[in-house]
Amino acid sequence: MTEAEAAGVYSKPKGVLTVTAPVLFGQKHIIPIVQEYLNNNPAVSVKAMFYDRVTNLLEEELDVAIRIGHLKDSTLYATKVGEVRRIVCASPRYIKRRGVPKYPSELCEHDIIYPTTFESKTVWEFQNSGAGTTETVKLSPRLRCNQNIAALSAALDGFGITRLMSYQVGEELSKGTLRPMLTAYEGSPLPVSVVHVEGRRANAKIRSFIDLAVERLRENPFINISQQ
Repeated sequence: MTEAEAAGVYSKPKGVLTVTAPVLFGQKHIIPIVQEYLNNNPAVSVKAMFYDRVTNLLEEELDVAIRIGHLKDSTLYATKVGEVRRIVCASPRYIKRRGVPKYPSELCEHDIIYPTTFESKTVWEFQNSGAGTTETVKLSPRLRCNQNIAALSAALDGFGITRLMSYQVGEELSKGTLRPMLTAYEGSPLPVSVVHVEGRRANAKIRSFIDLAVERLRENPFINISQQ
């Protein structure tokens, strides 16, 4: 790349931008940002790569990632944009048929829909903030799904109780098609961050996307605990 070409890349957004995020987060909350970004930057194209796993930005040649949880890679530049919770929920139809568990231990008496991409073991951990204790419940799921969207669909259909992130079920909770339960036993919220490798020295396509993504995500009520 010549010096003039390099100056253009770093001063004006152009080229291919690769963005990654968890699958449902990307579908629900990143694609609208990507579309707005593309409308504002005609010289850029975007490759959106959504995975329910932790990606390696350098090895997989990714420009920007949305990470949920506490960051372990200290070499990345990160901007926190919000927080999310794990929410146990079910449809009104299921609740009418089977009732609402009052304590985590009562989940063993219910039909559980287990999203295996997010949960590696068939246990859910709960916190009793009043007592300062942690309770682990061993489950026997009636249905295991390797995609969160499938677990969400089954819960909406009234099959059973599931546990998903607040950003995954925020719209459904606000509409009343799903209802939360065991909220007194929720764990600590998890941070949502926009991460990248090059800091403010990143080229214009990366800097401009990060600026837009941070602004839009901080406005998003489904990843802002204070607005939920």
